[in-house]
Amino acid sequence: MKDGLIKAAVGTPEIRVADCAYNAASAAAAARRAAMEGVRILALPELCLTGYTCGDLFLQDTLIEGAYAALETVRRETEDLDMLLAVGLPVMWHGKLYNCAAVLCRGEVLGLVPKTHLPNYGEYYEKRWFAPAPEENGYLTGVFGEDVIPFGAKQLFHCEELPGLVLGVEVCEDLWAPCPPSITLAQAGATVLVNLSAGDETVGKAAYRRELVKNQSARLVCGYLYANAGEGESTTDMVFSGHGLIAEDGALLAEKPPFTGGFAVTDLDIGRITAERRRLTTFPAAVREGYLSSTFSLSPCETPLTRTVPRYPFLPSPEERDGCCEQVLQIQSRGLARRLAHSGAKTAVVGISGGLDSALALLAAVRAADLLGRPRASVQAVTMPGFGTTARTKGNAELLCERLGVSFSCVDIADAVGVHFRDIGQDPGLRDVTYENAQARERTQVLMDIANRTGGLVVGTGDLSELALGWATYNGDHMSMYGVNASVPKTLVRELVAYEADRAGDPVLTKVLRDILDTPVSPELLPPAEGEIGQKTEDLVGPYELHDFFLYYLVRWGFSPRKILRLALRAFDGQYGRETILHWLRTFCRRFFAQQFKRSCLPDGPKIGSVSLSPRSDWRMPSDAAAALWLAELDALS
Repeated sequence: MKDGLIKAAVGTPEIRVADCAYNAASAAAAARRAAMEGVRILALPELCLTGYTCGDLFLQDTLIEGAYAALETVRRETEDLDMLLAVGLPVMWHGKLYNCAAVLCRGEVLGLVPKTHLPNYGEYYEKRWFAPAPEENGYLTGVFGEDVIPFGAKQLFHCEELPGLVLGVEVCEDLWAPCPPSITLAQAGATVLVNLSAGDETVGKAAYRRELVKNQSARLVCGYLYANAGEGESTTDMVFSGHGLIAEDGALLAEKPPFTGGFAVTDLDIGRITAERRRLTTFPAAVREGYLSSTFSLSPCETPLTRTVPRYPFLPSPEERDGCCEQVLQIQSRGLARRLAHSGAKTAVVGISGGLDSALALLAAVRAADLLGRPRASVQAVTMPGFGTTARTKGNAELLCERLGVSFSCVDIADAVGVHFRDIGQDPGLRDVTYENAQARERTQVLMDIANRTGGLVVGTGDLSELALGWATYNGDHMSMYGVNASVPKTLVRELVAYEADRAGDPVLTKVLRDILDTPVSPELLPPAEGEIGQKTEDLVGPYELHDFFLYYLVRWGFSPRKILRLALRAFDGQYGRETILHWLRTFCRRFFAQQFKRSCLPDGPKIGSVSLSPRSDWRMPSDAAAALWLAELDALS
């Protein structure tokens, strides 16, 4: 449970209808198998100790007593397991029969949660046998020895060792109702919802069920475990598939497909859930009035990660890639088009270097001109070779502009920077920060003045990853009149340029975009080495794929360096070792804090994803905040 991670599972043990002893043994065996896989939370199906399809046998004392005996067997057989277990059975309370979920841990029945919404249509006739959950909670006594067991739908189960883990339970149809109990359970503080279900399988129902579970986990910002009945239920009128699902905050983490055995197992990230709820102002503070709370204890351990940790969290899946890239480009270009129209700018001025960021900014500017019905020549592309420019990047810049049909000009900044060095007393042979930044500021001055001369505005090219690292010259490439790439991380910049290369319809344009993709990322502020780029950004500040990973989990989820390291080790297993990841994570944290002053005065730019560093909306941080706590944690990890 270290770092808020805990292994959870849903399963469907094989049962025999009305054979409670057999079913108890099957449920206990399933719990033991799950425990061997490290599972700490296990959900089994609705009424699985009797079978959901018992029909009028539910009115027989013999079956009810058999269910009680079965629960006692499960309790006894699992008392040595370090696990929270939810299992379904019928329970008598105040003269009525209820369809319940029993929650057990270490041989103790923590609570009995009755079903609230009873279906009574089609093939379902539950009101014939069961009563809906009472309005108020109570206690069940005299059934399981001397135990006094909480009874009612308004129950929460708290983990002592992992305070963020609060379990709530609903049963099958409860989820399908207009106002599921899981809503109020989540509002009361439940971070993990368990659903014990017995939904039959019909054509198309699995897909609907899957979306329902995913959407409920998204709405409630929770983990949602759905365990469905399967093998052994009567097939008189219905067939059950044992479909199991585990979702977290809208993402399907694990699935046991219909008509398969075993478990759906995954790691729930309680820390991620609690962080998201803390961030969302629309998610209310927990109100637990009227709820019974029980605590349970699980031995602290480090959960071996099995869930998928995407290496590139900002990138869409292959199936969604084209649609996502098109949407991002639409946001960029429409934002820029609106700014051009509103400001009355006649031109969009873009500094084009032959690198990735400026290529993307130019592509967005061309789209904006098309949207406004303006000639592409209204886009003023300017290349400004300096001391580090190579023939490759300069040639790619020229060819890209030619194929896109934009206006193109070349302003060599070497002489102007040389004069500036003389004016300020800078030794041109000294390759220091002044040598580099003077070129970046000269380029920005050129662009601003061209924008003034042509009645236009300067389109910024810097991306989100560079802003996070502060890899920009203050009042140089850091400044523009509209930054179209400001919330696009470097890994996504690459994907967007690749997408445009794929759809270009012009072999020459495709080729030049492909070569830009293959060009090392560089500001080209230091002289080339034998004609090749002499200053490679990733050699200096680290791989952008790592920095984008760190950025996502630090800013989007507020994770600690320790947890980010753990996730990165899984995501980049086989590519980067622990010491390498630690080194660049330290670089990221140090630079992220030290460079906030550059982000505090950013120009406008369109937000395209859930992570943005705009000082006006998504990220408010003092420029003089200390990184001491983060760096101290990294020191301890070293």
